Amino acid sequence: MGTDKTIQSVAIYPAVGIARIGNSSEYYFASDLPNAIEKPDGGFKDNEGKVKKQVARFRIYGFNAEGEVVREITAAEAKIGWRVHVANVKSAWYEFNNALDLEGYAIPSTFRNGNVKGDDREQLVINPGIKKIEGRSEKGKPEYELTGGKFYGKNVPLGKIETDEEGRLLFFGGDGDSASYDNKPATTFANNVGWHDDTSDGVIRASVVIDGKIFEAEPAMVAVTPPNFGPGLFGVVTMYDVVLNLFIEEFNYPDPTIINGVNFWEHIYPVLERMTNTQWVNQGFFMLFGKNSPSDFTNPELLNKLSDPSEEAKSERERIFNWLRDPNSTIAEPKKIPPFYGDGFGDYTNIALDDLPITKTQYKWFEKWAKGDFNNNKIEEITSFNELTADQQIKALNSAPFEECLGGPFHPGIELTWPMRNAKMWKEPFRLNVLPENEMPNLDYGSLLSPAIALADDGPLSASGPGSLTRWLGVPWQTDEASCLSGYDTTTYLPLPSFWAARVPNQILSEDSYTRMSDKKMNIGQRLKHFDYRQDWLREFGTQYLPKINKMISEWHDLGIIAETEHVNQDTEFLPDRVWKETRMAYTSIDPTMEQVRYAERVEQERLLKSAHSDSNRRTKKRPFYGRNER
Repeated sequence: MGTDKTIQSVAIYPAVGIARIGNSSEYYFASDLPNAIEKPDGGFKDNEGKVKKQVARFRIYGFNAEGEVVREITAAEAKIGWRVHVANVKSAWYEFNNALDLEGYAIPSTFRNGNVKGDDREQLVINPGIKKIEGRSEKGKPEYELTGGKFYGKNVPLGKIETDEEGRLLFFGGDGDSASYDNKPATTFANNVGWHDDTSDGVIRASVVIDGKIFEAEPAMVAVTPPNFGPGLFGVVTMYDVVLNLFIEEFNYPDPTIINGVNFWEHIYPVLERMTNTQWVNQGFFMLFGKNSPSDFTNPELLNKLSDPSEEAKSERERIFNWLRDPNSTIAEPKKIPPFYGDGFGDYTNIALDDLPITKTQYKWFEKWAKGDFNNNKIEEITSFNELTADQQIKALNSAPFEECLGGPFHPGIELTWPMRNAKMWKEPFRLNVLPENEMPNLDYGSLLSPAIALADDGPLSASGPGSLTRWLGVPWQTDEASCLSGYDTTTYLPLPSFWAARVPNQILSEDSYTRMSDKKMNIGQRLKHFDYRQDWLREFGTQYLPKINKMISEWHDLGIIAETEHVNQDTEFLPDRVWKETRMAYTSIDPTMEQVRYAERVEQERLLKSAHSDSNRRTKKRPFYGRNER
């Protein structure tokens, strides 16, 4: 007998969708496929240089009595009524000190805007209420605007909703506007008094009528995050890696390697490739893992060794495995990889939390790989969502949003942060517990939010509602992005470790350098010089902390997007086959004196690099953190 096709329940997918800030009226869709990015026509900025929004698209799937997915439900067969309730409650929440689940190291926090008391704190909550939409290709009506929420009496739009031709929900986030109610400048990375931004999050609900029968869909959530300044680049550790590890450990979710074992191309290579691809947003990664480096993991010769399960290749596999930081270790291992700061960096020194490890699940996979217990069967690349079965589609929709979000460090992070790795947040794998409809999250757990309160069974992680996910992040988002960069030990030449380079670039290949690198009239030495030359992504914002974070607030949209170019390398093995370069940066003025200084610094870096390349474990030393501590 075939699968029962009778619809008995419906659910919204993705269970957690990701929309992104943009100040343009143009947009592109969040990818429905994991490890992929939608590439909008004309690039990620419009003709006026404004940043295009990333739009989250929500679908409804029907299930039979056995809980098996039957098909996507569209407006062609059903009447679908969507209800959306998002909010921004950052300023009415508690200050960020560090992640409150760091056992023994969490720092309790007091209220943001603690000078605002009692009922007056409602002025800090931006809550536009529930918005409804139904039908096909609906858009443009005032009731679809996410307006009505106010901050100190000022209306703060949080975006809008539409439907597509199939009746799916399209969610557009805010424009990236952040402001202070009393016009005072920002002074710190995460807890700016009197400030708000227009990120948001909340619950997506839908009622579905099929053949006269009414179904209430399993609800989903949406989170509006900052722009992706490195589209097509992914975190070495993604949020998908983090939540998958949680589901395996806490929900008996099946380890994907149990049936067919560890596959090099599916479970090992993505981590290595992403370290190499981070070369386009961090100079230290370029030196250690980039093109022409000793550990370029995309180099065919090295790849042949690493993908070989034989005993002959074991020493090379063990070299890489022994270079990885052990997530089970309680000892600081700053010389190991991946070279990212950890959740505890800036608050503590010489502890394991100073640096980011891969997850325990990933580490187990790498351990098997190092021993030769893996296969190297090529996996089929999925390029079309519509060619997937319904079951494959919901699996893709579950993982894709988390793949594009970073999995650390959570200090606090820029997209989704540390609560996502806590089992209390989740109803089931990939679907969060949500509050009842019309209910806002509790914003008052007393004058001091301690780890015990935060992690309690009835605490803020027990169920999510409008504003629950983004409240743990910095306000406004721009100040954190301009604060958490890379290379805080200025006595070394490598700008490592990094915080969030795949989303918040550190050092990049400029359009001018790329043009010169590609000029075949130059000799290869000259071209390599320009390929090697990296510039600071925030170079036009200066080096003084307070002016820099305030310029980020007002001019974030003028920064370049680090996007893959249509590069074709046909003439030399010393230049890469794929290139991500800075695109559409608004600033054109170049200080020639500063350029000369940077060039001199680069020459010195290349001299030091010759000796560094003999030791592939070379990276920066540790020093007390500065910059983000200016609170």
